[in-house]
Order: sequence, then C-alpha cells, then structure tokens
Amino acid sequence: MSTANAQEVDYVVIGGGSAGCAVAGRLSEDADISVVVLEAGGDGDRFLIRTPAAIVLLVPARRNAWMFETVPQASLNQRRGFQPRGKVLGGSSAVNAMAYIRGHKTDYDQWAALGNVGWSFDEVLPYFKKSEHNNDIYDQWHGQGGPLRVSNSFTDNPFQEIWLQAARQVGYRLNDDFNGTEQEGIGIYQVTQDHGERWSAYRGYLQPHVEQRKNLHIETVAMTQRILFDGKRATGVEYRQGGVLKTLRARREVILSAGAFQSPQLLMLSGIGDAAELQQYGIPVLHHLPGVGKNLQDHPDFIFGYKSRSRDLFGISLPGIARVASEFRRYNRERRGMVTSNFAEGGGFLKTRAELEAPDVQLHFLTALVDDHARKLHAGHGLSCHVCVLRPKSRGTVKLQNNDADTPPLIDPAFLAHPDDMETLVAGYKMTEKLMKAPAFKPFITRDMFTSDVKTDDDIRAKLRERVDSVYHPVGTCKMGHDAQAVVDATLKVHGLQGLRVVDASIMPTLIGGNTNAPSIMIGEKAADMIRRSEKRYF
Repeated sequence: MSTANAQEVDYVVIGGGSAGCAVAGRLSEDADISVVVLEAGGDGDRFLIRTPAAIVLLVPARRNAWMFETVPQASLNQRRGFQPRGKVLGGSSAVNAMAYIRGHKTDYDQWAALGNVGWSFDEVLPYFKKSEHNNDIYDQWHGQGGPLRVSNSFTDNPFQEIWLQAARQVGYRLNDDFNGTEQEGIGIYQVTQDHGERWSAYRGYLQPHVEQRKNLHIETVAMTQRILFDGKRATGVEYRQGGVLKTLRARREVILSAGAFQSPQLLMLSGIGDAAELQQYGIPVLHHLPGVGKNLQDHPDFIFGYKSRSRDLFGISLPGIARVASEFRRYNRERRGMVTSNFAEGGGFLKTRAELEAPDVQLHFLTALVDDHARKLHAGHGLSCHVCVLRPKSRGTVKLQNNDADTPPLIDPAFLAHPDDMETLVAGYKMTEKLMKAPAFKPFITRDMFTSDVKTDDDIRAKLRERVDSVYHPVGTCKMGHDAQAVVDATLKVHGLQGLRVVDASIMPTLIGGNTNAPSIMIGEKAADMIRRSEKRYF
C-alpha cells in the first residue's frame, strides 16, 4: 500500500504498530494536520491476520514478523531466545494472542512517583477507556465507542470451564474481569476481537479512515534508515522503498513508534545515544544520550505442556484435521468456535507471597500444546500453561551490530540475571503446577511433556534455565524520566532535542504487570492528546 508521494507533511510517524496507529489515527482527525505513517511491513488486513487461530502461522513467518533473536543468555545455558515482533500494519497487534490486559494500577502510579507527571493510573485510565469499545462489559472501568474492539471469547471451548474448575479445586480465587476492580485471580481473557475476527490497532485506528481522510497517508514496505536533523531539531526521515532512497520532511514533528527494539536502533543510527558506542560504528554523534537502548525489560516465561486425547484441543491428527475443517465451516457461517481461538484463552494473575500489593506472576492457559514458540510441532493434541515473572529486576540492552538499518540490533534481555527473578519464577512454577495437577485436568492429560523429571527446587531451576524464554513483552529502551538513563520526558519528547518524540512501549520506565499491547495503544492515545495540547488544538 502506498497512498501518497508527499515530500513534506506536518507529522511523520515511523512505524505502523499499536502505538503508531493510535497516534496517527487521532492526529489525523484534524483535517488541517497532515500525517504520513511509514511501515516497514505490508498490509494489515489479510485473511490470515483477521482469522484469530491463524496466529500459529503468523508468529513463525517472516512475511508478517521480524524474526529477532537475543544474544546468548548467560542465565539460560547460553541459549538464544526468540523475539518476534509484528512487521505489518498493526504491528504486534496483528500477530499477537489478542489478550486485552492493561496491567495493575500500581504500575502507573509508580511511573508517576518516578517523576513522570500525568502518568498515574487515574490519569491514564481515561485513555484506556477512550481507546476501547467493549462489547460485553459496561461499567466505570471500561469504554464504549473507541476504535479498539474488545470482546469475550467466541470459542465456546469446554476447557475454559475446566480451567476455572481447576482453580476452584486448588483454592485460587476467580476473576471475571482482570481490568476491573482487582487484577488477582484466575479467569478467561477478553480479546481484541470483533464478531470473532482479530481487531488490530490498524483495523481500529487507520483502515476505516485512510480513504476518506485526505490528510492521512500510509507508506508500506518503507524501511526507515535514519532521522534527519537541522542542528538539534528533527526535520524529517530518510527511508528506503522499492530499492529507492527517499526523503520525507516533517514540518512539526517526527514521531518514532518503531518499538522497543527498533526505536532505540533508529535513534542510535541517527547519532543519538551513548557517544562512545556510536563512534565504534563510525556514526557521527548528534546528541550524547547514554540511556538509549538501556533498561530493556521483558517477562521471562516458562511453559508447561501436556498431551491429551481431547479433540476440543488443537493438535495434529486425522480426526483433528477433520474437526478443524468442520470448525472452519462453522466460522464462515457464524464467526464462532475453534477458529476464533487466541489459543491463550484462559489465564490469571497470582501472588507468590500473600503480602504483595499486586500479583507478581501471570498465567496463560492455552488450548494447544506449544513448544518453542510453535516452531516445534508434536503429533497429537494437547494443552499448555505459561507462567511469567511480571516485574523482573533484570535489566538488559539493545545495541547496534553495525551502522546499517537493515541489520537487526543486538538484543539482550538478561533473562533471570537477577537472582530474585529466578526465585519468583520458582514460586510461580509451583503455583502453576498445583493448578495443572488439579482433579479437573486429570481425565484429559495423558502425558507431561516437559516437567515429569522435576522433583526438587534445584530441578526446577535447571528446567527454567533449559526452557525459559520471552512471552513477547519487551519495553523500556527509551525510558521516560529525568535521571541519567532517561531518553524522553513526560511528554515523550526526546531530551535535548526538538521536534522528536518516542511513542511506543520503549518509553515505559518499568514493565507493567501484564500484556503490553493495550498499554501501547494507551500511550499512542495519550501522546496524541499531548501533541494537540502543545499545539493548542482541542477536538
């Protein structure tokens, strides 16, 4: 998709992901403001993207995702982790598991306590509500009329009730809304779907308007190379499209929304970062800002996996293929059933210690046997359960490999580098194992695939080092704040520069306790409002 050949516009948005779609969609509501979105991937409205269960084909596929890997992880037996990110309009909201989670209210209150004015929970909640159209929950915590469609699950899968029954049996509280008064408990996730179809940020914020709004333009397969400057003011972007190097000027601002890995990479390629590191690659230093690429945080995650004979679970078998074919016919008729599955249908937030103010581990219950990010397949049917540490103390980095924008950055989340993260995950492992051994699951589980040899705490630690990886929530590499490692201020303007903001998950000073897609969209909503206020535009 290429909808314009504009050489100069008011705002250039680098990245058509969750936050980029939100900020571009909102800014373009003003007909007097021109906006161009540069997206390195392609169109975000293909059948595989709209169809929820096709996620199993999207994540391992290069067409729709950046197939990043980490550097060898010292605390994970020197394994390289897998870090896929959306490479398509809608970004990771077009390839994720669609769980609608905001995080815990204390996460945002902590941001405000760190000096980030305007980012407390009470101050960001209106932006969550503004973004949301919830089809099933009507109360003070949720919004109606927003661009992002949110719904209860459409799968009708009996294992959702089995999941809840297991929680009752082991004494875990149930929760019918993780974004309501309390986060703690076990329940069924709401999903970013509408009538059984994936509803990405692109479908919500850009697709309905791109033909009608003459001031909104999208350039796809447009790989940004660097941000251009006149002195310390950002003036535009250099990008490559169809083998041609092009320049796009920004009269007002460049908005960097390339995500937790590529936003810091583009800043560094543009001469913004730690001066000594930039000089190693022959990059002229425009502005010494040592926090660029630091403070990387992600949720370290372990997956339990079990074989089962139930055809209500996804799997590889002749009867299973026949079931899926039948379910596709149902999906075409009524947009319900297995094909609407986000796989991570159930979940929960638990405290490993009763005295904690907020849950410190999160569970994702999957109606499929998942191994190595669906890159390893097993014959038969099964189910899985993830457990991750919500607020890891480990801090990693994103660094350059060279001065070429087409070369992936060096990603080091430093999983389990801090000993407290390991011990929290050991406790979370035990709580999850207790749940999966509840009587409700016993009639359905035929084999424990990964943990049958685990007997002691040391065995658990060894198994975690053997199998832990990302649950796809990297943040923090252009963090908001005022300390020596901060990259942007509370209005998301890059410190020491003009005409440049970062608007995506990289600005989070600390990792929120939950999935990061809804918070990224909230950041885009709030950024658009701050830009309007700075321009004294209210609409």
